[in-house]
Amino acid sequence: MDDIVRQALAKWPNVPHCYGWLGLDARGNWYMRDDRTQAQGPFRTAKGSMLRHDKLIEFIHRNYEHDDEGQWFFQNGPQRVYVELEAAPLVWRVAEEGDGFTVTSHTGQPVEVSACLLDAEGRLYLDSPIGLGLVHTQDVGIAAEAVERGLWTPEAVLADELPRRFGHVLSPAQRHAEAAAASSKP
Repeated sequence: MDDIVRQALAKWPNVPHCYGWLGLDARGNWYMRDDRTQAQGPFRTAKGSMLRHDKLIEFIHRNYEHDDEGQWFFQNGPQRVYVELEAAPLVWRVAEEGDGFTVTSHTGQPVEVSACLLDAEGRLYLDSPIGLGLVHTQDVGIAAEAVERGLWTPEAVLADELPRRFGHVLSPAQRHAEAAAASSKP
């Protein structure tokens, strides 16, 4: 986390959280979701405007984390902006180097793979110490080579079961809305 973000948190510790305004797609792209976009439906159906400003994206990457409930967020100064996820909290880039393979998150963190999973739609996921991620579509062929070499053995999974199994929340906005509705009932 950036020092300027830590300072803002210390100065303004009680800023309300933000839900529904930021999304991460299955290719590691960030989307800004204004009120109109959110009114059109969940992130999977109404993405919004893709962010293209490199410095903003780098700032998001440096300040992208998860809370104890598995909700991923971008700490924007004193405000926690929860992220709507299309598939998983991380998107992996895979590269072949020498006799092995490197795996790096869309935020630039290199990781060691601890599990390989394949869903019914043919999407390949990798688990790591920093969390579960989907292999970027452009790198599936490279990842397939790691599988063929016996370095990774895919386990068959259902995509709908991954959030519960790996402890991440695809839609913090939906969870927040449900919790608010439940607390307002008499």
